[in-house]
Amino acid sequence: MRQIRIALYLLSLLITTTLCAAQTPRSAGPALPPPPQQKSIHLKHVLVIGQTKGFEHDSVSDGMAAIYNMGHETGLWEAVLRTDTELITNKNLGRNAKNLDYFDAMVFVSTTGELDLDDSQKQDMMSFIRDEGKGFVGVHAALDTNYKWPEYGEMVGGWFDQHPWMTFNAPIINEDPSFPAVRHFPREFVKYDEIYQPKQWSREKVNVLLSLDPGKLDYANNPRIHRQDHDFAVAWAKMYGKGRVFYSTLGHTQEAWNDPDVRKMYFEAIRWVLGMTEGSTASHPRPQTGTSAGK
Repeated sequence: MRQIRIALYLLSLLITTTLCAAQTPRSAGPALPPPPQQKSIHLKHVLVIGQTKGFEHDSVSDGMAAIYNMGHETGLWEAVLRTDTELITNKNLGRNAKNLDYFDAMVFVSTTGELDLDDSQKQDMMSFIRDEGKGFVGVHAALDTNYKWPEYGEMVGGWFDQHPWMTFNAPIINEDPSFPAVRHFPREFVKYDEIYQPKQWSREKVNVLLSLDPGKLDYANNPRIHRQDHDFAVAWAKMYGKGRVFYSTLGHTQEAWNDPDVRKMYFEAIRWVLGMTEGSTASHPRPQTGTSAGK
């Protein structure tokens, strides 16, 4: 009988404890670590090319790393970094290698010279932008490449034709503050960088976003100046068929990629070519500020 009484007592004690625990709020206790961040189902894929077949800029690695980190830190895109052009193709490469079908945009970071692209790759790249409506961002020397490929110049908007002032404190005008890639810049500002002079380029075919203030430039005894109109674009946006194209000459120096203004410009440019934001590509007349002094 005594064992039965003990058993009944323990059973009643267990029931009482359970009921009390159910009625008493539990303490928060130590916080558990958050679950691993899941990749967004809308994650985009960006192919970043840094091949150099001509002059090699010290800032190529900095630019490629910055673009990778922008996507990784925000979770907006996954960047694949390459210093070759093998993935610029629609062919099935096997070996777990990706091709253009996988990507939503392409970024050329100071590529120079004639890149290793055969005719089929060139056709696939142009179709990627023009026909499939995918994006292209050109950084600095992306204008100093593929001179023997006319359609590339048409797509990006022109080619490099010297940098008359080398690396200097460039006086820049923000021509379209409504555009997402440059709206964080003031109307007028200065950046220490190397500004390219574009040839076979026309503002009638692009939306000039940033340009040099011609009234604040030194023209004396400068044989590198070839543009008689003294119209030097610093950044522009355009359409190429269905695809969005952005180019800027900013990013020549390694220090430029530590500049939050420059990083934000390219971050927003990539978002724009990916279709995440909207901005006009319509051309507009050259602003009057300083133009008379520059002629």
